[in-house]
Amino acid sequence: MKKNRLDARMIAIMGLLIALMVTLSRLVSIETPFVKISVTFIPQMIMGILFGPFWSGIGGVLADLVGMALFSKTAFFIGFTLNAFIEGAIYGFFFYRKEITWKNSLLATLSVTLIINLLLTPLWLAMMYHVPLFSWIVWAPRLLKTVVWIPIQTIAMYYVGRSIPYKKILRSMTLHAK
Repeated sequence: MKKNRLDARMIAIMGLLIALMVTLSRLVSIETPFVKISVTFIPQMIMGILFGPFWSGIGGVLADLVGMALFSKTAFFIGFTLNAFIEGAIYGFFFYRKEITWKNSLLATLSVTLIINLLLTPLWLAMMYHVPLFSWIVWAPRLLKTVVWIPIQTIAMYYVGRSIPYKKILRSMTLHAK
């Protein structure tokens, strides 16, 4: 596969993953104003495995924009779109053309948790809802979710990543891109 070049087959695969992200994020998630529990990380990780950091970030942005256009629950806030790009880029960085290991799964989960869930999202929520950044309203549910969710997400990423024949898919995509 040539770098930064998508063919029709890759765009179709990315479109399906984006649709899955929108469905899981907007329709099959548990959401409160200050915390969201969703398995959107699975299609985003698959996108990272197949397309790398840049295109996974773009896919995350498209999923966020389509989700907001079709199923908005709050006002649009550009910070969450930035989160979607960074999260996709993190998954692409840890998984693109790499073996799926416990170490990569844990490091990707910790990176997303620290950068997105514990740094940027509380900042955006404090800005949106005009609450102090260090308010327990923002932090109590977020810290509880983090403690419970890190092992669940790490285990799910490892087993889902290992079950996908990504080497075969990448080889197939490489042959079609030539």
